[in-house]
Amino acid sequence: MSSSSPHGSTSSQTMSARALLPTLLLLVAAAAATAARAGAPARPLAGGWFPIRNVSDPHIQELGGWAVTEHVRLANDGLRFGEVTSGEQQVVSGMNYRLVLDATDADGKLAAYGAFVYEQSWTNTRELVSFASAD
Repeated sequence: MSSSSPHGSTSSQTMSARALLPTLLLLVAAAAATAARAGAPARPLAGGWFPIRNVSDPHIQELGGWAVTEHVRLANDGLRFGEVTSGEQQVVSGMNYRLVLDATDADGKLAAYGAFVYEQSWTNTRELVSFASAD
């Protein structure tokens, strides 16, 4: 009859635990690195709105001017574009922009307006979704 020593069983369990230790440490390090990155996304994720960091960017200003021109084409109210003063962007299949901009009406009165623009650069698509007074 063969009998196993209780010491032999404990010894193999200790060896298994020691073999798993490097793997566990690697998993803990990977989880810590992932958690650190989760606090500050490197780029906007699809679906979330993020502030436009630099509204002075020529593309953002051009979008604002385009939005006013498109609005005037549809409403024929004589607005003249001033500048984009703030905004947010959302990554979709393209980009959504919520812009706050200054424009002057036909009487010379400066006012703030909100423009929602959808743009898909790789298909040369631009759409003025909405345009309204921000006051």
